[in-house]
Amino acid sequence: MNHAATRPADPRTAPRTTPGAARRVTARMRRTAAGTVARLAGGRGRSGASRAARGATAALALALLAGACSGVDGTDRPDEHGTEFVPGTLRVLASSELADMEPVLDTARRETGVTVRLTYAGTLDAVERIASGEADKAYDAIWLSSNDYLRLRPDTAKKITGETPIMTSPVALGVRPATVARLGWDPAKVTWSQLHRAVADGGLTYGMTDPKRSNSGFSALVSVSSGLSGAQSALTQADVHRATPKLKEFFTGQKLTSGSSGWLATAYGRRSDVDALVNYESVLLSSFPSERLTVIRPTDGVVTADYPFTLLASARPEAKDAARRLTNYLRTPAVQDRITRSTLRRPVVAGVRPAAALAQDQRRELPFPGSRAVADGLLDAYDNTLRRPSRTVYVLDTSGSMSGDRLDRLKSALAELTGDFRDREEVTLMPFGSAVKQNEVRTHTVDPASPKAALDAIRSDARGLTASGGTAIYSSLQEAYRFLGRTPGDTFTSVVLMTDGENTDGDPASAFDAFYRSLPAEQRRTPVFPILFGDSDRGELDHIANLTGGQLFDATKGSLDGAFEEIRGYQ
Repeated sequence: MNHAATRPADPRTAPRTTPGAARRVTARMRRTAAGTVARLAGGRGRSGASRAARGATAALALALLAGACSGVDGTDRPDEHGTEFVPGTLRVLASSELADMEPVLDTARRETGVTVRLTYAGTLDAVERIASGEADKAYDAIWLSSNDYLRLRPDTAKKITGETPIMTSPVALGVRPATVARLGWDPAKVTWSQLHRAVADGGLTYGMTDPKRSNSGFSALVSVSSGLSGAQSALTQADVHRATPKLKEFFTGQKLTSGSSGWLATAYGRRSDVDALVNYESVLLSSFPSERLTVIRPTDGVVTADYPFTLLASARPEAKDAARRLTNYLRTPAVQDRITRSTLRRPVVAGVRPAAALAQDQRRELPFPGSRAVADGLLDAYDNTLRRPSRTVYVLDTSGSMSGDRLDRLKSALAELTGDFRDREEVTLMPFGSAVKQNEVRTHTVDPASPKAALDAIRSDARGLTASGGTAIYSSLQEAYRFLGRTPGDTFTSVVLMTDGENTDGDPASAFDAFYRSLPAEQRRTPVFPILFGDSDRGELDHIANLTGGQLFDATKGSLDGAFEEIRGYQ
């Protein structure tokens, strides 16, 4: 990967720390490894393995599920807050897609005596852990898709050492073959300008992960911004400004967003109206058979993940020695050959041929933005200007059983969540008990000119919630869909359901199922994201998520505000 233009950020050019910038730019994904595994593996029928993907994705899902419960050696993972180094063991904070490397690491343990214990996290989440000092206490090394963003922050760049690239994978687009034929494209010669023109003319739609929560999404954002701005070197603020009109047009084609590649693949499988997916080349090739997607690597340049195995500066000498033995092993020609064939990533050692499924590499490699101000400014622009706005109905259980601590936790979580709402976002709070409490339903839209007014109003509404009545889950969900259907719009639309109990009032599950299936196709594309909380029924909520194409989030083992925050990547 070309790092020539990457340098530590100049504090004088750092983004302004206004409340809006702080809440939008800072990576606030405190995802647990189990949560990451659940979304990527989709154990309840919502993964690329179960619907959209076949073959290699099934193995990846199983590896993720195993990795959530154990280290590579099959034993329980160490306490993330432990400080003791175990000889011959490396505690590694890693990108979640690296679960497919666990078979290789199992062999490495036998060959080198080095056991690798992986804990999965999103790239920007990992950066925050390093910045806070948490990583110094819990890990010996990190293994992310890229260290580029990390290097832009002085508080994290000084905490790493000894980077060793292991493999590479460029950002690419997987496009339905029928779409390629309709547009008359030669897949080997497509540019970002052609992709932009196709979107602007209404001929191309796509899905992409959230750039604030997924490095593949961020790499794609940098790639398209570079391509449409005509930047000849690392992106500058002037480049982004110049490309903004075209970027706005390009992102009108984004019909799916997600905090994880696994859920995105599932959602794509449900949506015949979405033409393409943007992700790493290896993910696209592993998740979809060649007859489903044509992989396009824009010829005017993309950002490439180089997966550097990186020691933390705080690592002990024993860990440094173990890392040296491991990386030397992973870069041997035989292991590089195994990696490219099993993961469909590209080798980094000269003389090793890429797997047969990988096209000849003729793309232009794009550098990462040269300053943190540019990188964070691009993220902020995407969230609040470039992408389609979000529209969410929060269906909130305020039945009698929520009285006391549970209601206090809900109020606190909603107050915390307001700091993450985007410009132009429409937020509806729909509390329910034995039925929807219509006199308490409130809708607010975050005005870019004065966001504080809407955010203060949402916090005020949250503080005013009271507990009473039974629990009418299915009737309340129907009301949410009716509400959204009255004023449809071009938005990322979703429903978030929070309940602490089972359905006791109103319509049963069968009535909701029939209601949902009777909705127009466009409304059936609105997913429900239930939150497991208190005494709620996992099976009941799981069914709702399965039916609507959503995802279940578990707040019984973590915080309620963490569950709400985690859902943000899907809105």
